[in-house]
Amino acid sequence: MIILGLTGSIGMGKSTVVAMFREQKIPVFDADAEVHRLQGPGGALVDLIEQAFPGTASKGGIDRAVLSRYVLGDKVALHKLERIVHPAVAVARRNFLRRHKAKPLVVLDIPLLYEKKMQHLVDEVAVVSAPAWMQRKRVLRRAGMSPSKLAHIRALQVPDPVKRAQADHVIDTGIHRQQTRAEIRRLIACLRGRQRR
Repeated sequence: MIILGLTGSIGMGKSTVVAMFREQKIPVFDADAEVHRLQGPGGALVDLIEQAFPGTASKGGIDRAVLSRYVLGDKVALHKLERIVHPAVAVARRNFLRRHKAKPLVVLDIPLLYEKKMQHLVDEVAVVSAPAWMQRKRVLRRAGMSPSKLAHIRALQVPDPVKRAQADHVIDTGIHRQQTRAEIRRLIACLRGRQRR
């Protein structure tokens, strides 16, 4: 099995790329989706997060807007949240790899792969990237997003040029969607070809 780590900064089009890998029948572990599940209605982490950050839980699980007010700009609070969330995500990731151990290629979608120094979990890294102006335009279309919030998030992330330089592969989403899809097909073929040697 080849484990491909997929990462990219906010607004770079990673969700679109994940969907394209799934179109090609490549199993993808989506760390963000797992966090949403763990924090959603009946999620395993709802009570723990509510204890640590009172007022964040509701019938719908954790209210991310309320939780964001606790952790945005507060490194101690963010670290406290990560100590709750990261071990649970690691268990889910191990279970995913166990379920798909017979597959020749799987993708681990890890948004903070470089920030949390998780490269050791994967065989190769693909970074999803687009021009900075396009990233900004995409992100500012999101509900509740502002230029200052985007600036704060960018400051916490490894800069895109650094990620691109460190990656084994760069997937460009600043081009036509069909071109990005073709890039992904070529990458899959390349990785599968390597296994046959």
